[in-house]
Amino acid sequence: MAAADRAVPGEKPVPRSRLAVALIELALAVGSFGIGTGEFAIMGLLPNVAQEFGVTTPEAGYAISAYALGVVVGAPIIAVLAAKLARQTLLLVLMAVFAFGNVVSALAPGFESFVLLRFLTGLPHGAYFGVAALVAASLVEPRKRTQAVARVMLGLTVATLLGTPVATWFGQILSWRVAFAAVGFLGALTVVLIWLFLPKDKVQEGASPIRELGAFKRKQVWFTLGIGAVGFGGLFSVFSYIASTATQVAQMPESAVPMMMALFGSGMIVGNLVGAWFADRNLIGTIAGTLAGSAVVMSILSLTAENPYMLSICVFLVGSSVAIGPALQTRLMDVAADAQTLAAALNHSAFNIANALGAWLGGLAIASGYGFASTGWVGAILAVGGLVVLALSMASDQRSARAEMCKA
Repeated sequence: MAAADRAVPGEKPVPRSRLAVALIELALAVGSFGIGTGEFAIMGLLPNVAQEFGVTTPEAGYAISAYALGVVVGAPIIAVLAAKLARQTLLLVLMAVFAFGNVVSALAPGFESFVLLRFLTGLPHGAYFGVAALVAASLVEPRKRTQAVARVMLGLTVATLLGTPVATWFGQILSWRVAFAAVGFLGALTVVLIWLFLPKDKVQEGASPIRELGAFKRKQVWFTLGIGAVGFGGLFSVFSYIASTATQVAQMPESAVPMMMALFGSGMIVGNLVGAWFADRNLIGTIAGTLAGSAVVMSILSLTAENPYMLSICVFLVGSSVAIGPALQTRLMDVAADAQTLAAALNHSAFNIANALGAWLGGLAIASGYGFASTGWVGAILAVGGLVVLALSMASDQRSARAEMCKA
C-alpha cells in the first residue's frame, strides 16, 4: 500500500457532518492564524523593535531566533509530558499559554526581557501544530490527510497575507507592542473556539511518555526532521530580513513593506493548498520538487534584488515553498508508527530550527558585509542541503526494504 494511503496508526476517521468538520478545522485554523501572525509580524517590525531598544537590526533578529528555539525546546517536552492528556484539553492549555505570552511580550520593559518572553511564548507553538495536524488527519479518509492538514495550516498562511501585513502596518503607525497585544487576543479567541467546537475526547489507548519517546528510535523520523530543519531554513533566511532588503537594496519606501509581506503570504497560501494536493498524490516528489525550486528562486533573488519587480516575484515564489510543510507532516505520520504526537510536534521544532538557522546565517552574512541580498544565497545553499538529506533518507529506505526482502 502506498504511503499516501496509509492511515494514522491506531486511528480511524470519526464520522461527522461536513459542518462539524468545518467548524473544527476553523477553530484550529484561527489558532494557526494567531501563531503565524505572532511569528512573522516581528520580521516586518525588526527595524522598529531595534530602534526602540537601541540595538541593530541583526541584533533585533535574536528575538526571532529566541522564539524559534522556544518552539524547538517546547515541542518535544510538552508532547512527552502531556502524552496522557486528551487532545482537546492539551490544545486549550497550549493556546492559553500562547495568548498570555504575547500579552506579556507587549509589555516587555527591555530588550533582554523581550527576547526571553519570545522564547517562553514559543514553547507551546510546535505542540499545538502537531496535535492540531493529528486532529485534522483523523477527520478525513487517509488519502486526503495532507489536504486536511493544509486546511488547518491555512490559518498560518493567511496570517502572512492578512495578519502579518496588518500587524506590521499598525506596528509602524502605533507601536510594535500593539501588534503583540492583538496576537494575544487571537490566542484567547482560539481558546473559546476550541472549547465550543472541538469534541471532548479520550486519551489515546496505550498513550504514555515512553511510547512517544519511541519516535527517537526511528531513523526515518530523524531524516524527515532533518529535511525540514535544513531545507526550510532558506525561507527564513530571506524573509527574516525582507523589510531591509526591500528598503535598502531595492530602494522601496517603508510603506511598501506590508505589500511585500502580503506577496509572501499569497505565495504561502498557494503553495500550502497546491502543494498539499500534489503531496496526496506523490509525497516524496512534492518534497524534492519544492526544495529544488526554492534553491533556484532564492539564487535568482540574490542576483536581482535591486529590481523591485523581480524582488516582488521572488518573494511570492519563496513564500510558496511552504508547500513542504504539510508534506513533511504527512511523511512523519507514515514513519512515526505509534509515536504520533511527539513526531508531529517535532515537525515544528524542525521548522523552527530552520527559522533560527536561517535568521542566524542570514544575519551572519549581512554582518560580514555581503549585504541583505546575500540572504538569497544562504537560502539556496540550505535548500540544496535539504535535498541531500532527502537523498540520504531515500537511500536508507531502500536499504531497509532490500533487507526485509532478503529476510523474507
